[in-house]
Amino acid sequence: MLNVYLLRHGQTGWNADGNKYCGRTDIPLTPLGIEQAGRARALLEGIEFEKVYASPLERAHHTATIAGGGKPVETDERLIEVDFGSWEGKTRAEFILENAALWNSWCDDPSLTRAGGTGETALDVIRRVDAFFTEALKRHCFGLEEAAGSEPAPDKNILVVGHNGINRLYLAWKLGMHLKDYRRLVQENSTVTLFSLDEHAELTLKMLNSR
Repeated sequence: MLNVYLLRHGQTGWNADGNKYCGRTDIPLTPLGIEQAGRARALLEGIEFEKVYASPLERAHHTATIAGGGKPVETDERLIEVDFGSWEGKTRAEFILENAALWNSWCDDPSLTRAGGTGETALDVIRRVDAFFTEALKRHCFGLEEAAGSEPAPDKNILVVGHNGINRLYLAWKLGMHLKDYRRLVQENSTVTLFSLDEHAELTLKMLNSR
């Protein structure tokens, strides 16, 4: 069994400024964001992580370094935030005024609609994030070199620091939700979500958005 302690990164300036969509834009944590990562570290105190993973974007990597207690952080491109296309750097209210039909299309079916017109679809995001977690399960609980069907290792814990969009889309998909409902799952800055993946990659949600 793989236990995944999943975080969203700490606050950025764009989070604080009307919750602008950051997407792939690489901006740092605010002082509050650094403090939030420290609170996550306190919450995770005493948990032994076999590995700490993060998106390559600075806000996620910095959060992982703090929350992981200084343990080396391995970045993975598959954990990068959603490519939000033309929505990046804008608040939801701003880009809805520009093109309400595009936002409505995303809300109706993000699996087929490209975010911001030129970004990723929800299925694009899910494919890469699921590939990361499937590989992590094999690596930590079975060993990538071992044959399928081999006996799993004892339960392992990993820390993964991602982003609001990718975290919610992946969780919604694994929980069997309609993807258009992904925003019903809350992922606040540097809160902890805990889920496990069994040998069949079935997800069990154990804790959501915990402080």
